[in-house]
Amino acid sequence: MLYIWDIEKIIINTLQELKLKFNVEFSDKLTAPMSYNLSTNTIKFNYIQINGYNAKINFKVRETDENFVKIILYHQLGYYLEFRKNPRVLKTLYYGKEEEKKQLLEEVEENAWEHGRTFVPIHLLKAYDQLRELDKLLLKMQ
Repeated sequence: MLYIWDIEKIIINTLQELKLKFNVEFSDKLTAPMSYNLSTNTIKFNYIQINGYNAKINFKVRETDENFVKIILYHQLGYYLEFRKNPRVLKTLYYGKEEEKKQLLEEVEENAWEHGRTFVPIHLLKAYDQLRELDKLLLKMQ
């Protein structure tokens, strides 16, 4: 089981290795394992959600807890890059029509996985890609 301080340390150390500056916060209100907030430049995490997600996924991905957190973080960093490269995303999400928002969210999710992959060290690429595929299956089942 991963505890708050373990996850926070993994995130902070990984961001330092990548020479990226983000605020890092725990939130027990977060309904996802981790999220990126553009307006506050913050990575938020919920350790309960991370442990639950790990229990659902890690039996197939088979990575250490530390690497599992890193993989989730790389995906969130993909959102960071997507929002920086594509500023129209936020405007559309705020002011767009429902169908437009739905389509854009699917595009943003796909792009976030692609952009996040650029941060992944070679030894974790297979696990990152596995998690990506398993995550798609989980989303379809919801």
